[in-house]
Amino acid sequence: MSKPEDLIQRSIPFLDEIKEMTAGTEVERWLNATHGPGTPVYEDLARLIKDGVAQGWAANIEVGGKHYRRSRICEPKAETFNFSITAVYMDSLGNEDESRDAVMRGDYHAHPYGELNMVVPLNEGAELAGPNGWCGAGWTAPSPGSQHYPEVRRGAVIALFFLPAGRISYSVKPPASGAGGPA
Repeated sequence: MSKPEDLIQRSIPFLDEIKEMTAGTEVERWLNATHGPGTPVYEDLARLIKDGVAQGWAANIEVGGKHYRRSRICEPKAETFNFSITAVYMDSLGNEDESRDAVMRGDYHAHPYGELNMVVPLNEGAELAGPNGWCGAGWTAPSPGSQHYPEVRRGAVIALFFLPAGRISYSVKPPASGAGGPA
């Protein structure tokens, strides 16, 4: 049985490696090449966060019902190089009448210092929108100052995200058009 502390401890060597990086397209490419699916970091963290969701200690606070949940696993602290660790569970197939390509949209937010986001699909083909398009298993890295609606399609994903200084803002307003997809 996994515990939040197991995930935190497994994250520390990874956070030490990326602590001086600034989120953006270049870092996203590096993360996918260096720590993408099939690598020890990705596979260990994916296993631990899936266990956490199944055991009820991760992504356990309903935001928009049982198909959109999140929880902060770790506040920023010296041990994690001042990164916070948060898990979000989103399922676009919230009811059986939904099309497989239906998109579920979460809460609009901003990343003052960027975000490093590990995407763990729970269904074959499930994807999360990232700044460079739809992402299945792998990483997205919205840059500092970016704003977007998190969106998922083709099933359920867990997004395990690491925020420098724990900074995220849900008080920003989306564009008047309601657009504001991946950024």
